[in-house]
Amino acid sequence: MHKIHNMYKKESPARTPPLVEQAFAQLRQDVLSGNYAAGAKLKLDELQTAYGFSSSPLREALSRLAQEGLVRADERRGFRVAAISQEDLDDITRMRVMLDVQALRESIAEGDDDWEAAVLSAFHRLEKLEGRLSDGPVHLDSDWTVLHTAFHMSLLSACPSERLRAMSASLFDQAERYRRYSARTRQTSRRKSDEHRQLMDAALRRDAETACALLQEHILSTQRNVTAALALSPAA
Repeated sequence: MHKIHNMYKKESPARTPPLVEQAFAQLRQDVLSGNYAAGAKLKLDELQTAYGFSSSPLREALSRLAQEGLVRADERRGFRVAAISQEDLDDITRMRVMLDVQALRESIAEGDDDWEAAVLSAFHRLEKLEGRLSDGPVHLDSDWTVLHTAFHMSLLSACPSERLRAMSASLFDQAERYRRYSARTRQTSRRKSDEHRQLMDAALRRDAETACALLQEHILSTQRNVTAALALSPAA
């Protein structure tokens, strides 16, 4: 009888993430979205008012953002949003070329049928969303960011090194602020669907050399676009 009884057992409601996780997720999203300007001071009292958290989870969230390179910590001055600069962009780009390309190469070598299905699914969702965008300049929003990130991470997901995947993900997120900065100043449309499809096709046919070359160019094209945007506003 106990088996029949268990069939009707109510599922436990989903647990609410701890306050630190909630604070971290909300702050991180706002930093990546550019809601806080580069170099802006993040005052605890103002953050408490804005998010409704006490100082403890907010401090922990800020410390974690500092570890990711999205926030800078100064014992005397508190926390500030990391600055946007050509030097920082170049460093992020250099590291992404070094790490992401290697991660993709290993992912292609190790990926199985499930990996291929995940890449196809991620690309399909991103392409569908981009197909609904207007023909004018694309202003990146949270929905696009989530799907764009998911596509790129799916390509690297079969890389056997957890540390390499984690570092690539962190650098990808650090580059997100620069993508958004570039998008806000762009006057012409830049469709990435063709670039993403070529990258996906090369990866799925296990052409590692072509896929890695395409990914490197994809990363460098972002650097060029942001560099052009920074040149229009050197004080950014």
